[in-house]
Order: sequence, then C-alpha cells, then structure tokens
Amino acid sequence: MMTKLVITVAPTGSLPMKSKTPHVPITPKEIVECALRCEAAGAAVVHVHVRDPETQAPSPRYDLFQEVVEGLRGRSRLILQVSTGGRAGMSYEERCQRLALCPEMASLTTGSVNFPDAVYINSPSLIEKLAADMLRYRIKPEMEIFDTSMIANALDLAARGLARPPLHFNFVMGLKGAIPATAENLMHLKSSLPADATWTVSGIGPAQLPMNVLGIVLGGHVRVGLEDNIYYRKGVLASNEQLVERVVRIARELGREVASPDEARAILGLTEPLSVVS
Repeated sequence: MMTKLVITVAPTGSLPMKSKTPHVPITPKEIVECALRCEAAGAAVVHVHVRDPETQAPSPRYDLFQEVVEGLRGRSRLILQVSTGGRAGMSYEERCQRLALCPEMASLTTGSVNFPDAVYINSPSLIEKLAADMLRYRIKPEMEIFDTSMIANALDLAARGLARPPLHFNFVMGLKGAIPATAENLMHLKSSLPADATWTVSGIGPAQLPMNVLGIVLGGHVRVGLEDNIYYRKGVLASNEQLVERVVRIARELGREVASPDEARAILGLTEPLSVVS
C-alpha cells in the first residue's frame, strides 16, 4: 500500500502578477487566507514567498514573511515551508533572515540555474551557510533540484553533516534552462535518491498536471500552485484551491489517499523546530 500523498501548494512565487491572474495572492493577508482555503481543500504544506504589497515585486523583507508565518500559526495545521530562493535578493544576508522565524521546512536549492531571464546563483558557500542555519534552527530543508547534479550536491551536504537524513527533495521540472518534464527524467531523478529519501515533483506550466499524475502513480508527492502554473487548462485561469482540489480528486481516483498536515509530518520525518528567534 502506498504512503499517503503529501500535497504542497505554492500559491504566490516570484513571477505571477495580478495583471496576469487576479487569483494570485500578493499581500500577507491574501497569502494567509489563500493558504487556509488550500488546507481545507487538501494541501498539507504551503511554500511561502512574499511580495512587496505596493509593487508586487518579490521581496526578502522579514516583516512580510513574519506576517504570513504568524498569520498561519495558531489558525492552521499546515506545514510552513519558507522559500530561501534568490529572485527577491541574491545575498546570503537577504535570504537567511527569514529562517529565524523557525518554520518547520525551508527550500534549499543546491546549485545554480540558468533561468530564462537571469542566472539563479547559488554558490557552494551560500548553500553551506543556509544549510548550517537550517540545521541550527532544526528546519528540514527541501532540496530544490533543477538538474541531476544537484542531487549529488545535496547528498554531499548530508555526508558532511550539514543536513540530516532522511532527506526530502523537490524535482522542479519543465522550466526552460532546467531538466525537461518527461517520464524518463523523473524516473532517473527518483532512482538517483537514497532509499530512505522522500520526494515531491513540481511541473512548470503545462507540465504541472502530467507531473502530478506521475508523482501520484510513482509513490512520490506533488506540488501545485500559481507559482508554477496559472492555468487550469489552456486559456482558463486557475485558483490555487482549484489546483489542490483537482490533484485530490485524481489521487483518490487512482486509489491513493491524501495526507493531512499531521500525517505529512510523520511521512516527511519532521521534528519540532526551535522557538522563534527574537
């Protein structure tokens, strides 16, 4: 019997604007309310980016992350996964501050990527510093994998004591400049992991739905949300809740039950994080 399916929702990201879709949450209040609706629909994890409320630009501001995290704590059982991605600021100092909020999880990209419009730089020293911070705060990293070499980099962190096994991975597939979203590539990524690792797959744009289905069938976990894909089908805009509801329906049709947030904690091997650092 397969492990229950852990659904992550990435509601905001760094790119979608209100001009492209009215459904993307921008302000901390919008993000919190959207996350609560997605939890009710079946999500167990929320992947948190924040935006400048005035310009809608991606932001590294601690106070905005704090407002989202504190807005969900006490109102939700969702696993809070804070992004340490670099679109909102590339320096270590801009990306580490939010970890003091002690979310249960945080993303950790273990290499650099050629995005369509920029280079997403993650130097070895920056990766090591963020990993050490996560270890100190007892935050479980989600290793963000844009190509196969990044798996080896993540395993090296664990070998050097900078990440605690069992590791959790997120395969980001279908982004221009990263690994293409094919069944063969997903099988290769899956087969490259340690036996005790868990994994999620994130398909970008039109790859989201087929990668979701493959993730369900292959025993992994899935990510949905407007960060990765703003459409329900070609030409039809989606809400985050609709994308969660669809993957719940598909999973149940395929005979796979969906994990609650607390069940997801057991599946992902989460331990209690430190209290918020003042």
